[in-house]
Amino acid sequence: MHILIAPNAFKNSLNADEAAFAIRKGFEQSRLNCTCECFPVGDGGDGTGFLITNKCGGVWEETLVHDSMGRPIKASFGLIEACKTAVIEMANASGLRLLDPNELNPLLATSFGTGQQIKAALDKGVTKIIITMGGSSTVDGATGILSALGVRFFDANGKELSSSVGDLINLCSIDLSGIDERIYKCNLIVLCDVENQLLGKQGSAHIFGPQKGATPDQVRILDKALTKLSQVVLHQTMKDMSLIKYGGTAGGAAAGLYAILDAKLVNGIEYFLDLTDFDSALQRSSLVVTAEGSIDEQTLKGKGPLGVAFRAKQKGLPVIGLAGKVPLVENALLQRYFDVLMAIGNMPSDMSAALSDTSKNIIRTSRQIGNLFAMGQ
Repeated sequence: MHILIAPNAFKNSLNADEAAFAIRKGFEQSRLNCTCECFPVGDGGDGTGFLITNKCGGVWEETLVHDSMGRPIKASFGLIEACKTAVIEMANASGLRLLDPNELNPLLATSFGTGQQIKAALDKGVTKIIITMGGSSTVDGATGILSALGVRFFDANGKELSSSVGDLINLCSIDLSGIDERIYKCNLIVLCDVENQLLGKQGSAHIFGPQKGATPDQVRILDKALTKLSQVVLHQTMKDMSLIKYGGTAGGAAAGLYAILDAKLVNGIEYFLDLTDFDSALQRSSLVVTAEGSIDEQTLKGKGPLGVAFRAKQKGLPVIGLAGKVPLVENALLQRYFDVLMAIGNMPSDMSAALSDTSKNIIRTSRQIGNLFAMGQ
């Protein structure tokens, strides 16, 4: 038996590499006669850029940029495909993990540093830029990124707006005359891990604002600001950033790049699997094991484990899904893609304990699965 191990990250606990290692370790400790191949995956979430760059044999470029609170930091991006393609992970410059919990404030957080990374990539002469947007701390509709590239935002009196997202409520016009023209010659691809649109109750402010520290009052301000941005952009470009699928990704950054820079928004896991030649790994396999912190109805919206399972099923392979949380009641759609769904928990525990024990629980669960298969060998 050759087992393909293709987990996504376990948020706030293990990255995808660590999760894959834990699953393999469990199978190797079991009595099952098997070989294992680790193929950690990313769907556009935090860590996807790292996986792409490493899987594609890329190199790393470090630049001095600003974090989302305006402080200078060093951040890296990848170069692949003979250094003609840049892989920029938004979280490296504008990520939640760079901030202390008491600093979270999406009214002040800016994606400017990610724009600085784009400029640095253009300086390297790239012709394609892949941006993975998971783990961002911003809800600015990409205005920070665009500002770094030379775009300016003005109110009705011709006064340039500050970087505060709340100021977008006063937006009247957008000046594109100073934009770095090199970006228009670049193929810009945004990997998205959510399908949400920009505005409304299921939009970027309401759904993701609270995760980034927004209070209920701030959520309302953010949604109004993004609404005004959308209206002005529609008037100037004839592109409706409020309707585009995936537009709510990274606090509306995906929608902003689509509308102003003509970026292509794609399903993150599908693009990742194509780019890294996942199908070749499937050809060598007799069983696929995938995993994530939670596998549930949201997984069906295009998350990493679904992309893995979908491709495995196209080749007639059995799929096991491991997660910290799975539905109590069987879901018919999930059953279509996952032959077995297993929660890894060993006993009732609070979230803190569950997170700290994730690796041990994955190893134990994988070992037991291996022993079950060994009984039939």
